[in-house]
Amino acid sequence: MANASAFECACEVLEHDTGLERLAARGTVRIALKEAGLDAQSVQATQLAVVVQRVLPELLRARGVEAPEVVCAAIRERLAKVKDDLTAESPDAVFRRIGG
Repeated sequence: MANASAFECACEVLEHDTGLERLAARGTVRIALKEAGLDAQSVQATQLAVVVQRVLPELLRARGVEAPEVVCAAIRERLAKVKDDLTAESPDAVFRRIGG
C-alpha cells in the first residue's frame, strides 16, 4: 500500500467500526493528527499508529463512541499492513512531540 493510504485506511476502519459518517471519521482523524503535529497527506502508518494509540481514544470518547480502545486496536492492526517509507519520522519521535 502507498504511504498516503495510512490516513485512508484509518478513516475506513473508524467509519466502519463506529458508525461515524465519512466526514466525521475523516475529521476526527485529522484533528488527532493536528494535535500530534502531523499532516494527513504525508503521515506514515507507523506515525499514525502512535497517534491512534495516544490521541484518538479521547477524541472518540468525546464523540460518544463506545469502547474506543477496541476501535483503536482495530485501526492499529490495519495500519500494521500499510507499508511505510523508511525515511519517515520514527514512532519515538512522534511520542516525544505529543508529550509521551
